[in-house]
Amino acid sequence: MTVHLTSFGPGKVILLGEHGVVYGQPALAAPISRGVRAWAVPSKRCSLELPAGLKAEHARSLERAFGRAAKATGHPKVLVTLESDLPLSLGLGSSGALAVAVSRILLEAKTARPAKPAELERVAFELEKEFHGTPSGVDHTTSARGEMILFQKGAVKVVRSPKPVRVLVAIVGERPPTKKTVLALRERQTRWPTRYRRLFTEIGTVAKEGAAAVSRGDLECLGDLMNVNQGLLNAVGLSSEGLEAMVNRLRREGALGAKLTGAGGDGGAVLGLFREPEPLVARLSREGITCFVSQLAGPRAL
Repeated sequence: MTVHLTSFGPGKVILLGEHGVVYGQPALAAPISRGVRAWAVPSKRCSLELPAGLKAEHARSLERAFGRAAKATGHPKVLVTLESDLPLSLGLGSSGALAVAVSRILLEAKTARPAKPAELERVAFELEKEFHGTPSGVDHTTSARGEMILFQKGAVKVVRSPKPVRVLVAIVGERPPTKKTVLALRERQTRWPTRYRRLFTEIGTVAKEGAAAVSRGDLECLGDLMNVNQGLLNAVGLSSEGLEAMVNRLRREGALGAKLTGAGGDGGAVLGLFREPEPLVARLSREGITCFVSQLAGPRAL
């Protein structure tokens, strides 16, 4: 059967400001080149073909989320299939990417026109609530906008750069569920609120300074802010031995700055800001380290 529609939801990285958004602080986030693609073909009813190899709990969660999206879009009569080149549960916004890909394709199947940004974000947020309960909103918003943004609850500002902002994304390994990391942090924050409020305020300040640095094209300043942010994330207990080892490796290899991205914990992903990351990606790949390059902002080579 001929494909009726296609849709892509990019994953995301937090360049600066992890977890601060939960406490009202801004975060600097950007879409990446990898993500989730959805296809739709005409069908007798609105349905989803589950990807092969999903764990049972992931399959159930995905079915419930798709049901929310179908209801929110009026149950268009299409069969949706999914394909992802984004690792799951590693802090790269896989659920937000999926939410955007599914929401866009269902909206466009129902209305026969491009999805309006507000509609897309509204439906994608319904899916994210199924996946995360009370999500901050940064993942699906970044994916839906498709541009670097300074995100704070209730306010989104697009951030553009006169220079390419390019990162190496290195996968360190599996990590605990985001909920576990968030709950442990919340317990510490509840016990010592003044100290943690001070640290999260500084994380938010770093994110705002980073947005200004990107707007100027000041990559050296952005790299330094990434290093500072990593120190703050370590201070609030979100880093780990494996993450620190990769951060230090990327810095030794010439990164302007390096830090974890996402929830943190015992694994996940690390970003390194480079002017030319490709040679290091080739070397790390030969060592068996999963990594890739993504441009987050700025002009692209023709």
